[in-house]
Amino acid sequence: MNLSFPFFITFFLLIAFFAPDFLSTLKGLIPILLGLVMFGMGMTIEFKDIKKVIDNPKWLIVGTVLQLTIMPLLAYLLVNFFELSNELFLGFIILGSCPGGTASNVFCYLANANLPLSITLTITSTVLATILTPLWIFILAKQTIQVNFWSLVQSTFWIVLFPLIDGFVIRKILKNKLNNMLRFFPKFSEFSIALIIGIIFSINSKSLHEISLVLIIVILLHNILGFLLSFVVCSLLNFPKDVKKTITIEVGMQNSGLGMALSLFHFGKIVALPSVVFSLWHNVSAMILINIWKIKDKDT
Repeated sequence: MNLSFPFFITFFLLIAFFAPDFLSTLKGLIPILLGLVMFGMGMTIEFKDIKKVIDNPKWLIVGTVLQLTIMPLLAYLLVNFFELSNELFLGFIILGSCPGGTASNVFCYLANANLPLSITLTITSTVLATILTPLWIFILAKQTIQVNFWSLVQSTFWIVLFPLIDGFVIRKILKNKLNNMLRFFPKFSEFSIALIIGIIFSINSKSLHEISLVLIIVILLHNILGFLLSFVVCSLLNFPKDVKKTITIEVGMQNSGLGMALSLFHFGKIVALPSVVFSLWHNVSAMILINIWKIKDKDT
């Protein structure tokens, strides 16, 4: 297990706790950092990986549909059942409406899952999220709070799709000249997401009492039920083991960095709390899930 990401998170959380004023001044860096992460992801896209998946489109179609429906609908059902405040309600809707996170590719690799499918699912859901993330937020939250649909579309485009396409185009133009830089991007992505978490925590340093037991329970249920439902559907469809693992991880892990950015810049710091807590938890739960699979694989 690569320990650099937990180290970065711990480091920035300590700074957020002891020197919140310092990190909170970096608020304007959040969309820039997230855009750079997506740029790096765009640079890693290889047509040969995507072609392997397109040759068997059933897995991609099912995975994409599950990824873009289970989590937003689960979020809506859970926040209504637990009757959360309007701000936390909106925060969970935003989190659930986000595409798969880039960290899911790393966890699919660790789980011996189908890595080309994982990468293609992440790319597909990310591209579709430019419209679908704002659309889900608008549909599910419009009765609770005023939502500017086109403003969300613009933010998602500039933070996600534009840098993703830029990275892909630049890689195609420069080809192998960027190989050394590509080795640097995974660590930069870990650093950037950890820094974003630290900044959000520092901004919310006086509001951490809002992280109640109920909020944590909803986070756990959202993530675990996302894993469970997607695994059950894939099992019913008799997908191969590596495909089931891939889709399960892709559905249960969200792009919480995007959730933080959209929440903070469109609605406020309390709205960002679900994405912040989820960003910490889903890495832990994914590792637990992978270890469960490894134990089961040894027994069979």
